[in-house]
Amino acid sequence: MADYHFVYKDVEGASTQWDDIQRKLGNLPEKPPAFKPAPFTPAPDEDSIPKDKAWIDEKNEDELEELEDDLDDDRFLEEYRKKRLAEMKETVKIAKFGSVVPISGSDFVREVSQAPPEVWVVVLLYKDGYQECGVLLRCLEELATKYPATKFVKIISTDCIPNYPDRNLPTLLVYNNSAAKANYVGLRSFGRRCTPESVALVLCQSDPVLNDGQNGSDTSSQAVMDGVRRRILERVVKDHEERGDGYSSD
Repeated sequence: MADYHFVYKDVEGASTQWDDIQRKLGNLPEKPPAFKPAPFTPAPDEDSIPKDKAWIDEKNEDELEELEDDLDDDRFLEEYRKKRLAEMKETVKIAKFGSVVPISGSDFVREVSQAPPEVWVVVLLYKDGYQECGVLLRCLEELATKYPATKFVKIISTDCIPNYPDRNLPTLLVYNNSAAKANYVGLRSFGRRCTPESVALVLCQSDPVLNDGQNGSDTSSQAVMDGVRRRILERVVKDHEERGDGYSSD
């Protein structure tokens, strides 16, 4: 009598004659493929990687500092390393805001009036529970992320100006070099429909209030306004295309 439970082993693992018969009859699933480890690939040797501009661009600030002694024999790469390091430090120096920061009345002089002369400060006077204040705040939050070298703060209106009328909310104040440069009272100051783009156009209509930190503190208001107008046009085209989906002219 044959022993159908005899166990044998091969390179793919253990099996039995009984299991093999059952698989041929379709009563058992096929055996899984034999495990094969991924081929070993050694990590690239740092010394074997070509040292060029792309290689330097991948380095962070600390790594660029450490490369100072390694590139003495290559004047071009050393100069490029210094340029990249200066760009990184300038970006960190300029682009230091990026959000709408709440302040109190006691903070106003330090955070607004005493801000560095190259920094433009946009101040939102608001109160919780006012829908129009919420609309303008959301616009400023988006602008703050796009223009991180401009300082955006918000303060409860009566903490900033005692007895400030609620009917004037929201109000924007613009400061630069310790002086108030502009003020905008009410949501209607920013057009029929308040959007980040309409707020940006109003803020930059005469001064370079918005700064993205990419070109130092000399970003022109005209360049910002041209970019904003382009985004408005793109949004209008997109809205028109979405409304036209499935629309029949019959």
